[in-house]
Amino acid sequence: MTATFEAALQDRVDDMVDACTRCGKCVEVCPVTQPGGVTAEPRIVIDGIIDILRAGEGHDSARKWASACVQSGECIKACDYGVNPRFLLAMTRIAMARHANDPSARRKKGVENFRRVSRDVTHLARMQLDDDLLARLGQRPDRAAPASDRKPDFVFYTGCNVLKTPHIALLALDIMDAMGVTYQVMGGPTHCCGVTQFRPGDLETTGRVAQSTIDKLSSSNTGQVLAWCPSCYVQFTETTLPTVERMHGARPFEMTPWMRFLDERLEQLRPLLQAPVAMRVALHRHPGVPGVAKAAENVLRAVPGIELVDLGIPAIGLMSNALAAVPDHKRELYGRELDAAAAAGIDALLAVYHADHRELCAHEREYPFRIMNVLEVVGASMGLGHADHYKRLKLMQDVDLIARDCEDLSLAHRLDPATTRQVIEAMLADQPVPLRG
Repeated sequence: MTATFEAALQDRVDDMVDACTRCGKCVEVCPVTQPGGVTAEPRIVIDGIIDILRAGEGHDSARKWASACVQSGECIKACDYGVNPRFLLAMTRIAMARHANDPSARRKKGVENFRRVSRDVTHLARMQLDDDLLARLGQRPDRAAPASDRKPDFVFYTGCNVLKTPHIALLALDIMDAMGVTYQVMGGPTHCCGVTQFRPGDLETTGRVAQSTIDKLSSSNTGQVLAWCPSCYVQFTETTLPTVERMHGARPFEMTPWMRFLDERLEQLRPLLQAPVAMRVALHRHPGVPGVAKAAENVLRAVPGIELVDLGIPAIGLMSNALAAVPDHKRELYGRELDAAAAAGIDALLAVYHADHRELCAHEREYPFRIMNVLEVVGASMGLGHADHYKRLKLMQDVDLIARDCEDLSLAHRLDPATTRQVIEAMLADQPVPLRG
Protein backbone atom coordinates (compact mmCIF):
# COMPACT_ATOMS: atom_id res chain seq x y z
CA MET A 1 0.00 0.00 0.00
CA THR A 2 1.14 3.54 -0.80
CA ALA A 3 0.72 6.57 1.41
CA THR A 4 -0.32 9.34 -0.97
CA PHE A 5 -2.47 9.60 -4.07
CA GLU A 6 0.38 11.03 -6.13
CA ALA A 7 2.81 8.29 -5.06
CA ALA A 8 0.27 5.53 -5.75
CA LEU A 9 -0.46 7.04 -9.16
CA GLN A 10 3.25 7.06 -9.99
CA ASP A 11 3.58 3.46 -8.85
CA ARG A 12 0.87 2.47 -11.33
CA VAL A 13 2.63 4.37 -14.12
CA ASP A 14 5.93 2.68 -13.29
CA ASP A 15 4.32 -0.77 -13.35
CA MET A 16 2.77 -0.15 -16.78
CA VAL A 17 5.96 1.31 -18.18
CA ASP A 18 7.83 -1.80 -17.03
CA ALA A 19 5.17 -4.05 -18.63
CA CYS A 20 5.19 -2.21 -21.96
CA THR A 21 7.14 -4.09 -24.70
CA ARG A 22 7.25 -1.03 -27.05
CA CYS A 23 5.62 -3.11 -29.80
CA GLY A 24 3.80 -0.02 -31.11
CA LYS A 25 0.44 -1.74 -31.65
CA CYS A 26 -1.32 0.97 -29.64
CA VAL A 27 0.03 3.60 -32.04
CA GLU A 28 -0.85 1.52 -35.10
CA VAL A 29 -4.58 1.33 -34.23
CA CYS A 30 -4.96 4.93 -33.06
CA PRO A 31 -7.45 6.82 -35.28
CA VAL A 32 -5.85 10.25 -34.80
CA THR A 33 -2.15 9.76 -35.53
CA GLN A 34 -2.52 11.28 -38.99
CA PRO A 35 -4.85 14.17 -37.95
CA GLY A 36 -2.52 14.76 -35.00
CA GLY A 37 0.55 15.10 -37.20
CA VAL A 38 2.28 11.99 -35.83
CA THR A 39 4.80 10.97 -38.50
CA ALA A 40 7.30 8.70 -36.74
CA GLU A 41 7.12 4.90 -36.81
CA PRO A 42 4.89 3.37 -34.08
CA ARG A 43 7.80 1.86 -32.11
CA ILE A 44 9.60 5.19 -32.11
CA VAL A 45 6.44 6.99 -30.95
CA ILE A 46 5.88 4.69 -27.97
CA ASP A 47 9.57 4.89 -27.08
CA GLY A 48 9.15 8.65 -26.85
CA ILE A 49 6.11 8.28 -24.61
CA ILE A 50 8.01 6.00 -22.24
CA ASP A 51 10.90 8.47 -22.17
CA ILE A 52 8.56 11.33 -21.16
CA LEU A 53 7.01 9.16 -18.44
CA ARG A 54 10.51 8.49 -17.13
CA ALA A 55 11.17 12.24 -16.84
CA GLY A 56 12.85 12.54 -20.23
CA GLU A 57 12.15 14.95 -23.08
CA GLY A 58 10.70 12.44 -25.54
CA HIS A 59 10.41 13.78 -29.07
CA ASP A 60 8.00 15.72 -31.25
CA SER A 61 5.93 12.79 -32.51
CA ALA A 62 5.45 11.44 -28.97
CA ARG A 63 4.32 14.82 -27.68
CA LYS A 64 1.97 15.24 -30.65
CA TRP A 65 0.47 11.80 -30.11
CA ALA A 66 -0.18 12.46 -26.43
CA SER A 67 -1.70 15.86 -27.20
CA ALA A 68 -3.93 14.48 -29.99
CA CYS A 69 -5.50 11.70 -27.90
CA VAL A 70 -9.30 11.78 -28.16
CA GLN A 71 -9.72 8.77 -25.83
CA SER A 72 -11.18 6.35 -28.37
CA GLY A 73 -9.79 3.40 -26.42
CA GLU A 74 -8.70 1.39 -29.47
CA CYS A 75 -5.20 1.31 -27.98
CA ILE A 76 -6.44 -0.53 -24.89
CA LYS A 77 -7.92 -3.33 -27.00
CA ALA A 78 -4.69 -3.62 -29.02
CA CYS A 79 -2.41 -4.26 -26.02
CA ASP A 80 -1.68 -7.89 -25.13
CA TYR A 81 0.25 -7.11 -21.96
CA GLY A 82 -2.29 -5.56 -19.61
CA VAL A 83 -1.10 -2.01 -20.26
CA ASN A 84 -3.64 0.80 -20.57
CA PRO A 85 -2.09 3.11 -23.20
CA ARG A 86 -4.91 5.63 -22.82
CA PHE A 87 -4.01 6.04 -19.15
CA LEU A 88 -0.32 6.34 -20.03
CA LEU A 89 -1.11 9.05 -22.59
CA ALA A 90 -3.09 10.94 -19.94
CA MET A 91 -0.11 10.68 -17.62
CA THR A 92 2.19 11.79 -20.44
CA ARG A 93 0.12 14.95 -20.81
CA ILE A 94 0.37 15.42 -17.04
CA ALA A 95 4.16 15.05 -17.23
CA MET A 96 4.27 17.64 -20.03
CA ALA A 97 2.07 20.04 -18.05
CA ARG A 98 4.18 19.64 -14.92
CA HIS A 99 7.36 20.25 -16.92
CA ALA A 100 5.91 23.44 -18.42
CA ASN A 101 4.40 24.95 -15.23
CA ASP A 102 5.40 25.24 -11.60
CA PRO A 103 3.06 23.97 -8.84
CA SER A 104 1.42 27.36 -8.24
CA ALA A 105 0.61 27.79 -11.94
CA ARG A 106 -0.82 24.27 -12.12
CA ARG A 107 -2.95 24.89 -9.05
CA LYS A 108 -4.18 28.20 -10.46
CA LYS A 109 -5.14 26.58 -13.76
CA GLY A 110 -7.05 23.84 -11.94
CA VAL A 111 -8.95 26.42 -9.89
CA GLU A 112 -9.80 28.38 -13.05
CA ASN A 113 -11.02 25.22 -14.80
CA PHE A 114 -13.20 24.25 -11.85
CA ARG A 115 -14.68 27.73 -11.45
CA ARG A 116 -15.56 27.93 -15.15
CA VAL A 117 -17.29 24.55 -15.10
CA SER A 118 -19.09 25.41 -11.86
CA ARG A 119 -20.23 28.77 -13.24
CA ASP A 120 -21.57 27.36 -16.49
CA VAL A 121 -23.23 24.30 -14.92
CA THR A 122 -24.85 26.28 -12.12
CA HIS A 123 -26.18 29.04 -14.35
CA LEU A 124 -27.42 26.88 -17.22
CA ALA A 125 -29.26 24.52 -14.87
CA ARG A 126 -30.92 27.42 -13.06
CA MET A 127 -31.82 29.16 -16.32
CA GLN A 128 -33.90 26.09 -17.24
CA LEU A 129 -35.24 24.50 -14.04
CA ASP A 130 -37.32 25.44 -11.04
CA ASP A 131 -36.35 24.51 -7.49
CA ASP A 132 -38.26 21.23 -7.47
CA LEU A 133 -36.43 19.88 -10.53
CA LEU A 134 -33.10 21.19 -9.28
CA ALA A 135 -33.72 19.34 -6.02
CA ARG A 136 -34.54 16.16 -7.93
CA LEU A 137 -31.11 16.39 -9.59
CA GLY A 138 -29.42 16.90 -6.24
CA GLN A 139 -28.72 20.59 -6.82
CA ARG A 140 -30.71 21.92 -3.87
CA PRO A 141 -29.18 20.33 -0.76
CA ASP A 142 -31.53 22.41 1.40
CA ARG A 143 -34.38 20.37 -0.10
CA ALA A 144 -32.74 16.97 0.23
CA ALA A 145 -35.03 14.10 1.19
CA PRO A 146 -34.75 12.90 4.81
CA ALA A 147 -32.16 10.18 5.33
CA SER A 148 -33.56 6.66 5.05
CA ASP A 149 -32.45 3.55 6.89
CA ARG A 150 -32.69 1.62 3.63
CA LYS A 151 -29.83 2.16 1.22
CA PRO A 152 -30.78 2.77 -2.42
CA ASP A 153 -30.03 0.14 -5.05
CA PHE A 154 -27.66 2.51 -6.80
CA VAL A 155 -26.10 5.93 -6.71
CA PHE A 156 -26.85 7.74 -9.97
CA TYR A 157 -23.83 9.96 -10.59
CA THR A 158 -24.62 12.71 -13.04
CA GLY A 159 -21.17 14.27 -13.18
CA CYS A 160 -21.27 18.01 -13.81
CA ASN A 161 -21.90 18.94 -17.41
CA VAL A 162 -25.07 16.94 -18.08
CA LEU A 163 -26.76 19.52 -15.83
CA LYS A 164 -26.40 21.98 -18.71
CA THR A 165 -28.86 19.76 -20.62
CA PRO A 166 -30.96 18.66 -17.63
CA HIS A 167 -33.80 17.08 -19.63
CA ILE A 168 -31.43 14.15 -20.35
CA ALA A 169 -30.69 13.45 -16.68
CA LEU A 170 -34.34 13.90 -15.71
CA LEU A 171 -35.40 11.32 -18.31
CA ALA A 172 -32.85 8.86 -16.91
CA LEU A 173 -34.44 9.27 -13.48
CA ASP A 174 -37.96 8.87 -14.91
CA ILE A 175 -36.95 5.65 -16.62
CA MET A 176 -35.46 4.22 -13.42
CA ASP A 177 -38.59 5.20 -11.52
CA ALA A 178 -40.75 3.37 -14.05
CA MET A 179 -38.52 0.30 -13.71
CA GLY A 180 -38.77 0.34 -9.92
CA VAL A 181 -35.05 0.99 -9.41
CA THR A 182 -34.17 2.91 -6.26
CA TYR A 183 -31.33 5.42 -6.40
CA GLN A 184 -29.74 8.46 -4.85
CA VAL A 185 -28.70 11.27 -7.19
CA MET A 186 -25.28 12.84 -6.75
CA GLY A 187 -23.35 15.15 -9.01
CA GLY A 188 -22.59 18.72 -9.91
CA PRO A 189 -19.58 20.76 -8.81
CA THR A 190 -19.91 19.62 -5.18
CA HIS A 191 -19.24 16.05 -6.37
CA CYS A 192 -16.36 16.77 -8.77
CA CYS A 193 -14.47 13.80 -10.25
CA GLY A 194 -11.21 15.78 -10.10
CA VAL A 195 -10.57 15.91 -13.84
CA THR A 196 -10.46 19.72 -13.92
CA GLN A 197 -7.53 19.65 -11.50
CA PHE A 198 -5.98 16.55 -13.07
CA ARG A 199 -5.54 17.94 -16.57
CA PRO A 200 -3.27 20.85 -15.54
CA GLY A 201 -1.21 18.43 -13.44
CA ASP A 202 -2.34 19.43 -9.93
CA LEU A 203 -2.28 15.87 -8.62
CA GLU A 204 -2.41 16.78 -4.95
CA THR A 205 -5.74 18.58 -5.36
CA THR A 206 -6.97 15.86 -7.73
CA GLY A 207 -6.50 13.24 -5.05
CA ARG A 208 -8.15 15.33 -2.35
CA VAL A 209 -11.18 16.22 -4.51
CA ALA A 210 -11.58 12.68 -5.82
CA GLN A 211 -11.39 11.15 -2.33
CA SER A 212 -14.07 13.54 -1.08
CA THR A 213 -16.39 12.52 -3.92
CA ILE A 214 -15.61 8.83 -3.46
CA ASP A 215 -16.61 9.10 0.20
CA LYS A 216 -19.96 10.60 -0.86
CA LEU A 217 -20.57 8.04 -3.61
CA SER A 218 -19.92 5.06 -1.33
CA SER A 219 -23.49 4.84 -0.14
CA SER A 220 -25.36 2.41 -2.37
CA ASN A 221 -26.79 -0.92 -1.31
CA THR A 222 -25.04 -2.75 -4.14
CA GLY A 223 -21.61 -1.09 -4.11
CA GLN A 224 -22.44 0.14 -7.61
CA VAL A 225 -22.43 3.67 -8.98
CA LEU A 226 -24.24 4.33 -12.26
CA ALA A 227 -22.29 6.96 -14.18
CA TRP A 228 -23.78 9.15 -16.87
CA CYS A 229 -20.71 11.13 -17.95
CA PRO A 230 -18.03 9.24 -19.93
CA SER A 231 -15.33 11.70 -18.86
CA CYS A 232 -16.12 11.06 -15.18
CA TYR A 233 -16.29 7.33 -15.87
CA VAL A 234 -12.82 7.22 -17.40
CA GLN A 235 -11.40 9.50 -14.71
CA PHE A 236 -12.72 7.24 -11.96
CA THR A 237 -12.20 3.80 -13.49
CA GLU A 238 -8.79 4.41 -15.08
CA THR A 239 -7.22 7.01 -12.79
CA THR A 240 -8.88 7.41 -9.40
CA LEU A 241 -10.37 4.09 -8.27
CA PRO A 242 -7.34 1.95 -9.21
CA THR A 243 -5.10 4.46 -7.44
CA VAL A 244 -7.26 4.44 -4.32
CA GLU A 245 -7.18 0.64 -4.44
CA ARG A 246 -3.38 0.84 -4.59
CA MET A 247 -3.43 3.10 -1.53
CA HIS A 248 -5.94 1.19 0.61
CA GLY A 249 -6.09 -2.34 -0.78
CA ALA A 250 -9.72 -2.23 -1.92
CA ARG A 251 -12.16 -0.32 -4.10
CA PRO A 252 -15.08 1.35 -2.35
CA PHE A 253 -17.44 0.65 -5.28
CA GLU A 254 -17.64 -0.34 -8.92
CA MET A 255 -18.89 2.00 -11.63
CA THR A 256 -21.18 1.14 -14.56
CA PRO A 257 -22.09 3.40 -17.50
CA TRP A 258 -25.80 4.15 -17.25
CA MET A 259 -26.61 3.15 -20.83
CA ARG A 260 -24.99 -0.25 -20.33
CA PHE A 261 -27.01 -0.65 -17.13
CA LEU A 262 -30.19 0.03 -19.11
CA ASP A 263 -29.20 -2.50 -21.78
CA GLU A 264 -28.48 -5.12 -19.11
CA ARG A 265 -32.06 -4.63 -17.88
CA LEU A 266 -33.60 -4.52 -21.34
CA GLU A 267 -36.04 -7.34 -20.63
CA GLN A 268 -37.28 -5.38 -17.62
CA LEU A 269 -37.56 -2.24 -19.76
CA ARG A 270 -39.14 -3.80 -22.83
CA PRO A 271 -42.71 -4.16 -21.44
CA LEU A 272 -42.67 -0.43 -20.63
CA LEU A 273 -41.94 0.49 -24.27
CA GLN A 274 -45.56 0.45 -25.35
CA ALA A 275 -46.22 3.44 -27.62
CA PRO A 276 -44.89 3.14 -31.19
CA VAL A 277 -42.41 5.88 -32.18
CA ALA A 278 -42.49 5.93 -35.99
CA MET A 279 -39.08 7.44 -36.80
CA ARG A 280 -36.05 6.73 -38.97
CA VAL A 281 -33.07 7.61 -36.81
CA ALA A 282 -29.29 7.50 -36.89
CA LEU A 283 -27.07 7.19 -33.83
CA HIS A 284 -24.18 9.59 -33.25
CA ARG A 285 -21.52 7.23 -31.92
CA HIS A 286 -18.39 7.37 -29.78
CA PRO A 287 -16.49 4.19 -28.81
CA GLY A 288 -14.46 5.52 -25.86
CA VAL A 289 -16.47 3.68 -23.20
CA PRO A 290 -16.83 0.11 -24.47
CA GLY A 291 -20.34 -1.13 -25.07
CA VAL A 292 -22.22 2.15 -24.67
CA ALA A 293 -22.96 2.75 -28.36
CA LYS A 294 -24.02 -0.89 -28.77
CA ALA A 295 -26.21 -0.62 -25.67
CA ALA A 296 -27.89 2.50 -27.08
CA GLU A 297 -28.50 0.66 -30.34
CA ASN A 298 -30.03 -2.32 -28.52
CA VAL A 299 -32.34 -0.07 -26.54
CA LEU A 300 -33.43 1.82 -29.65
CA ARG A 301 -34.19 -1.40 -31.50
CA ALA A 302 -36.51 -2.37 -28.63
CA VAL A 303 -38.64 0.75 -29.20
CA PRO A 304 -41.59 -0.16 -31.46
CA GLY A 305 -41.62 1.80 -34.71
CA ILE A 306 -37.95 2.82 -34.70
CA GLU A 307 -35.87 2.22 -37.84
CA LEU A 308 -32.15 2.59 -37.17
CA VAL A 309 -30.02 3.82 -40.09
CA ASP A 310 -26.22 3.44 -40.26
CA LEU A 311 -24.65 6.56 -41.80
CA GLY A 312 -21.26 4.87 -42.28
CA ILE A 313 -19.29 7.64 -40.54
CA PRO A 314 -16.20 6.57 -38.51
CA ALA A 315 -16.80 6.69 -34.77
CA ILE A 316 -13.89 8.00 -32.70
CA GLY A 317 -13.34 9.60 -29.34
CA LEU A 318 -14.81 9.50 -25.87
CA MET A 319 -17.51 12.06 -26.68
CA SER A 320 -17.74 15.17 -28.84
CA ASN A 321 -15.69 17.56 -26.73
CA ALA A 322 -12.79 15.07 -26.60
CA LEU A 323 -12.28 15.66 -30.33
CA ALA A 324 -11.25 19.25 -29.60
CA ALA A 325 -7.69 17.85 -29.70
CA VAL A 326 -8.03 17.46 -33.50
CA PRO A 327 -10.38 20.34 -34.45
CA ASP A 328 -10.00 20.19 -38.24
CA HIS A 329 -10.63 16.44 -38.31
CA LYS A 330 -13.60 16.92 -36.01
CA ARG A 331 -15.19 19.52 -38.27
CA GLU A 332 -14.66 17.29 -41.30
CA LEU A 333 -16.19 14.22 -39.62
CA TYR A 334 -19.19 16.07 -38.23
CA GLY A 335 -19.84 17.89 -41.49
CA ARG A 336 -19.86 14.54 -43.27
CA GLU A 337 -22.22 13.08 -40.66
CA LEU A 338 -24.72 15.92 -40.93
CA ASP A 339 -24.71 15.79 -44.73
CA ALA A 340 -25.04 11.99 -44.71
CA ALA A 341 -27.98 12.26 -42.30
CA ALA A 342 -29.73 14.69 -44.63
CA ALA A 343 -29.06 12.47 -47.64
CA ALA A 344 -30.42 9.41 -45.78
CA GLY A 345 -33.72 11.19 -45.11
CA ILE A 346 -33.73 10.42 -41.40
CA ASP A 347 -36.17 12.01 -38.96
CA ALA A 348 -33.62 12.49 -36.17
CA LEU A 349 -29.93 12.26 -35.39
CA LEU A 350 -29.67 10.85 -31.87
CA ALA A 351 -26.83 11.50 -29.45
CA VAL A 352 -26.11 9.52 -26.30
CA TYR A 353 -24.00 12.01 -24.35
CA HIS A 354 -24.70 15.56 -23.23
CA ALA A 355 -21.62 17.07 -24.90
CA ASP A 356 -22.70 15.60 -28.25
CA HIS A 357 -26.15 17.13 -27.82
CA ARG A 358 -24.76 20.55 -26.91
CA GLU A 359 -22.49 20.70 -29.94
CA LEU A 360 -24.95 19.29 -32.47
CA CYS A 361 -28.37 20.59 -31.48
CA ALA A 362 -28.17 24.04 -33.14
CA HIS A 363 -27.73 22.35 -36.54
CA GLU A 364 -31.40 21.49 -36.34
CA ARG A 365 -32.08 24.99 -37.68
CA GLU A 366 -30.32 24.22 -40.98
CA TYR A 367 -30.95 20.51 -41.63
CA PRO A 368 -34.22 18.67 -42.36
CA PHE A 369 -34.07 16.45 -39.28
CA ARG A 370 -34.20 16.81 -35.52
CA ILE A 371 -31.27 16.56 -33.12
CA MET A 372 -32.35 14.57 -30.08
CA ASN A 373 -31.05 12.42 -27.26
CA VAL A 374 -31.62 8.66 -27.25
CA LEU A 375 -33.60 8.95 -24.01
CA GLU A 376 -36.13 11.28 -25.63
CA VAL A 377 -37.10 8.43 -27.97
CA VAL A 378 -37.22 5.90 -25.12
CA GLY A 379 -39.25 8.33 -23.03
CA ALA A 380 -41.72 8.95 -25.85
CA SER A 381 -42.47 5.23 -26.02
CA MET A 382 -42.93 5.13 -22.24
CA GLY A 383 -45.12 8.25 -22.04
CA LEU A 384 -42.32 10.27 -20.43
CA GLY A 385 -40.92 13.60 -21.49
CA HIS A 386 -39.11 16.77 -20.49
CA ALA A 387 -38.74 19.91 -22.58
CA ASP A 388 -35.32 20.39 -24.15
CA HIS A 389 -34.86 23.99 -23.08
CA TYR A 390 -31.16 23.96 -23.89
CA LYS A 391 -31.81 23.29 -27.58
CA ARG A 392 -34.67 25.76 -27.67
CA LEU A 393 -32.42 28.47 -26.26
CA LYS A 394 -29.44 27.66 -28.44
CA LEU A 395 -31.55 27.72 -31.59
CA MET A 396 -32.27 31.40 -30.86
CA GLN A 397 -28.58 32.22 -31.55
CA ASP A 398 -28.97 35.60 -29.82
CA VAL A 399 -27.61 36.50 -26.40
CA ASP A 400 -30.27 39.13 -25.68
CA LEU A 401 -33.17 36.90 -26.72
CA ILE A 402 -31.90 34.04 -24.58
CA ALA A 403 -31.35 36.31 -21.57
CA ARG A 404 -34.88 37.69 -21.85
CA ASP A 405 -36.38 34.22 -22.25
CA CYS A 406 -34.70 33.06 -19.03
CA GLU A 407 -35.30 36.27 -17.10
CA ASP A 408 -37.94 34.91 -14.71
CA LEU A 409 -35.85 31.93 -13.61
CA SER A 410 -32.69 34.04 -13.51
CA LEU A 411 -34.37 36.48 -11.16
CA ALA A 412 -35.88 33.72 -9.04
CA HIS A 413 -32.44 32.12 -8.60
CA ARG A 414 -30.73 35.51 -8.16
CA LEU A 415 -28.30 34.94 -11.00
CA ASP A 416 -25.89 37.75 -11.74
CA PRO A 417 -26.91 39.25 -15.14
CA ALA A 418 -23.35 39.91 -16.30
CA THR A 419 -22.28 36.35 -15.48
CA THR A 420 -25.40 35.00 -17.15
CA ARG A 421 -24.44 36.79 -20.35
CA GLN A 422 -20.96 35.26 -20.19
CA VAL A 423 -22.51 31.81 -19.80
CA ILE A 424 -24.84 32.37 -22.76
CA GLU A 425 -21.92 33.54 -24.90
CA ALA A 426 -19.99 30.40 -23.94
CA MET A 427 -23.02 28.27 -24.83
CA LEU A 428 -23.27 29.80 -28.30
CA ALA A 429 -19.50 29.48 -28.80
CA ASP A 430 -19.75 25.74 -28.12
CA GLN A 431 -20.14 25.19 -31.86
CA PRO A 432 -17.16 23.33 -33.38
CA VAL A 433 -18.89 22.95 -36.76
CA PRO A 434 -19.96 26.51 -37.65
CA LEU A 435 -23.57 27.11 -38.54
CA ARG A 436 -24.22 28.09 -42.14
CA GLY A 437 -25.83 31.39 -41.30
